[in-house]
Amino acid sequence: MKPVLALFLLFAILTAVRAEDDSGPKAGEKVTQLKAFGVVGKIENKEADFAAERKDAPTVYLFVAAEEGGIPVGGRPAARFMKKLDDEIGKVDGAAIVAIWLGNKSFDKHKEYLPKINMSLKFEKTQLAAFDGEKSGPDGWAINGDTHITAVVVNKGKVAKSFAFVSVNETDVRAVIAELKKATEK
Repeated sequence: MKPVLALFLLFAILTAVRAEDDSGPKAGEKVTQLKAFGVVGKIENKEADFAAERKDAPTVYLFVAAEEGGIPVGGRPAARFMKKLDDEIGKVDGAAIVAIWLGNKSFDKHKEYLPKINMSLKFEKTQLAAFDGEKSGPDGWAINGDTHITAVVVNKGKVAKSFAFVSVNETDVRAVIAELKKATEK
């Protein structure tokens, strides 16, 4: 009886830990307004609703937890993830990335940092923006402030899948791109 109880407790703990990593809207939900300040990309130096701008186009929205100075919480592995995703998303017709920097009271620092990360990583399909608010992100996006990056795959204005990464690297790109390709084939 003790091994069964131990196995049950282990399962309960793992399930509870996994539930805490949920982040982003659920599959099938319509995308809500996404107001942020555009810094690098098609929208620069103004606030915009990025969801309205992308409309029905295939998009991966990245919500990036960042330190006060703008550096992603995931550090270099997070940067490698974003660069690899930027490279791979070009293979999906019409697809792009909108990366939103999140962090409590760090809005101005993020606006200063984003041109630097773009200069370093040379994004081609990624717009960079800063959100002026809590690290839980904009209303309606259900971002878990404890995740390093939340990737929300969207096509035709609906969420295909959300990925919550508490640790991320370039190998995680495969799953995000596979979900995007699946969503665009429908």
